[in-house]
Amino acid sequence: MNAVNTQAHKSSHTGSCHCGAVKFEVRSALLPATRCNCSLCKRKGALMSPVFAVDDLHIVEGAEALAMYQFNTRSAQHFFCKICGIYPFHQTRKDARLWRVNLGCLDGVDAYTLESVIADGASLSVVEEA
Repeated sequence: MNAVNTQAHKSSHTGSCHCGAVKFEVRSALLPATRCNCSLCKRKGALMSPVFAVDDLHIVEGAEALAMYQFNTRSAQHFFCKICGIYPFHQTRKDARLWRVNLGCLDGVDAYTLESVIADGASLSVVEEA
């Protein structure tokens, strides 16, 4: 699916971390869903949305429960709930204005039914094995 089609299929979703401390609303397409092969994403195993503008994400509740993790070039910002540890969304490395959401955190979305592509995040690493 090209970028134009991806944008055309944006819809509004609600979501949360596992414990419900962090609740958010996002306007995003679901496809093409992406898995990344960088060292962090391989470990967390999340299925991510296509990129969307930061203005399409609104934290409804629990901003204080979020923590942020950065590694390698320290340009991407990966957020997780300090209580349950779930990763709901992140700011991308390539463009700070673009974000992705963990599709498994969206209400009413079965991430296991979505086809996905692999992003080669590992090739962007500047540190060996990152």
